[in-house]
Amino acid sequence: MEFGETTEQAVVREVLEETALETRVKTLFGVYSTPNRDPRGHTVSAVYELKKIGGKLKGGSDASTATLIPLSSVPRLAFDHSEIVADFKRKSKRKTA
Repeated sequence: MEFGETTEQAVVREVLEETALETRVKTLFGVYSTPNRDPRGHTVSAVYELKKIGGKLKGGSDASTATLIPLSSVPRLAFDHSEIVADFKRKSKRKTA
């Protein structure tokens, strides 16, 4: 986040910078804050569900490449990010059931 920026503004800006995709926030999915979730130190993540509204996918300022991966094919991720994806999958199934 940049000083004076909301978390919503930060996620939209970061996605644009790293993927060239223009998005808007649909909803706050959750906040993950377990103190040992990242071995580098205590971090807090606000996780948003976004809607693509424009742009063409390509790597950005900190990412040399960018690839969309179907939710069903997300590989194991660092820290607790696999848990976040699993939570999202569970919530998505409840929406469609």
